[in-house]
Amino acid sequence: DPNEDTEWNDILRHFGILPPKEKLKDEIEEMVLQLQKEAEKPYERMNLEELEEAEDDFDEADRKAFEMYRQRRLQEWKCLQKMQKYGELREICGEQYVKEVTNAPEDVWVIIHLYRSSVPMCLLVNEHLSLLARKFPEVKFLKAIVNSCIQNYHDTCLPTILVYKAGEIKGRFIGIAECGGIYLKVEELEWKLAEVGAIETDLEENPKKDIMNMMTLSLRNTSIHEDTKTKSSDAMKPCIT
Repeated sequence: DPNEDTEWNDILRHFGILPPKEKLKDEIEEMVLQLQKEAEKPYERMNLEELEEAEDDFDEADRKAFEMYRQRRLQEWKCLQKMQKYGELREICGEQYVKEVTNAPEDVWVIIHLYRSSVPMCLLVNEHLSLLARKFPEVKFLKAIVNSCIQNYHDTCLPTILVYKAGEIKGRFIGIAECGGIYLKVEELEWKLAEVGAIETDLEENPKKDIMNMMTLSLRNTSIHEDTKTKSSDAMKPCIT
């Protein structure tokens, strides 16, 4: 066996009769991992707490790189915290409205749904908002029973979706028609919220566009059909002189 470790094989390899013994795959992988470990700076394996504790242990040459790395990790941590801040449709009452909505952080979009559970469309909107809250965890999604916020609010105004930023209303959808109709799809609601700037959607076009085009085409065809019937009727009228 030319790969066997024997004195005779070593002599043959020395004189070039046998090729050099190939390193086993696991030995090569181990060498690569070792080289990567040696090239890696010790602070690149630390979390933020460990970085704070080890700050004084680095020499001057590494200190600048260390500080840049620490700032990058801190920024990543802040972004992660912001992204994971909400992530659910949360119920509030009227007494919490000012704190949760009006006085929310200025850089946070707030979407609140005023609803009644006796209105079927409200239940559909709550389902869609729950899905969108998970998709856009950086946005605060809230719901509140309308009676706890506004007394004697009429059912014809439900669902009511209000969009806030820095304490100001940036968008509002009041009633079934403005909210998208009884057959509202979650993508259509996502598009509506994106149009007012509350979320950054990955949808490339209005998902209701095709439906609107079909309705327009249907109306146009109906109009053409009516015009044709009118002209045909006029042509069949007797000519009276």
